[in-house]
Amino acid sequence: MRFWDRQNAARAETRRLLLAFALAVLLLVAGVHGALTLAWLLMAALLPWHLPYPAGFLAANVGVSLLLVLGGWWVETSNLRAGGVKLARRVGAREARPAVSHAEQRLCNVVDELCIAAHMPRPQIMVLPRADAINAFAAGWDAEDAVLAVTQGALQYLTREELQGMVAHELSHLHEGDTRLKMRLAGMVYGLELVYHFGDTVRERPGLAWWFGSAIMLAGSAGWLAGRLLKAAVSRQREYLADARAVQWTRSRDGLGATLRKVMTQQAQARRLATSHPMVSHTGLEHPALQHMLLVEPPHRRAWQDHLDSHPPLAERVRRIYGRPMPPLPLQAPQHAPEPGPPAAASVPGAVPLAALHDPYA
Repeated sequence: MRFWDRQNAARAETRRLLLAFALAVLLLVAGVHGALTLAWLLMAALLPWHLPYPAGFLAANVGVSLLLVLGGWWVETSNLRAGGVKLARRVGAREARPAVSHAEQRLCNVVDELCIAAHMPRPQIMVLPRADAINAFAAGWDAEDAVLAVTQGALQYLTREELQGMVAHELSHLHEGDTRLKMRLAGMVYGLELVYHFGDTVRERPGLAWWFGSAIMLAGSAGWLAGRLLKAAVSRQREYLADARAVQWTRSRDGLGATLRKVMTQQAQARRLATSHPMVSHTGLEHPALQHMLLVEPPHRRAWQDHLDSHPPLAERVRRIYGRPMPPLPLQAPQHAPEPGPPAAASVPGAVPLAALHDPYA
């Protein structure tokens, strides 16, 4: 995998999508004004008396639209600032216990090694003990509140190399500030949705308000849908970026690649059993605020929902890692050797040298 090229491509695509998102907001404001102007002209043509065009119509329409979008963005972003550790505890995670579990000691060692290799602060390490699916998430607005949580299924079914790949993927999200980016985009989408709801409220009033409310709803629904599509597209690019960085940091395609291939097996088993996916069955991972942070999200039953997915298809992620399609891997619990205590910063077993992270020919 040419991880440098993959990272540059994902960053460039993210910039284009964010520019498109800003353009969508501007088009929404223009659309609201255009729709209201059209509604006014239609009413003026149908009424038997002359209806003069109101002064300050443009300024009022633009001002109210921006107030709804930016106000909704501020309110929703403030609500999402609950903190990474608080969010992890809310979904049932607890602090890792390396002193009583070899698997959790191994997890702590892997996180320490990769944080030293990536030259980044160590996040709080937590475990979701009731989740049997292979999954993980990283959350937090800053280094002081950063948290990395993995499921019990990941500790049970992943080898050390695979765990390294999964942890490196999640640490990349923290390193690149993806949590803050996704939260801000979620707040902006909420602001776009407020425009639609405002139009619905205006539409319920009698008389001429029906025309104006319908016009605002039409423009607001188009802006909200465009915002959701662009937010999901940005999230998918950040997943590709995190995949490429995980390969860079671990120098192994099989770490993250094998993890995703085992998840493919879990999802196939769930479909064969005709039951809900394990990671959304009362494990805490079904929390709406968590879906876009997970390593993988549950598959949807409707193909049209793929455009709203926050994660790329698993098969495509695996293909990009290996350069070709790869089959799923069987699920089996590997034999874990006891781990030593927490590694020291000066000598970390298995850590990637810092210099290697910046060597494009490594």
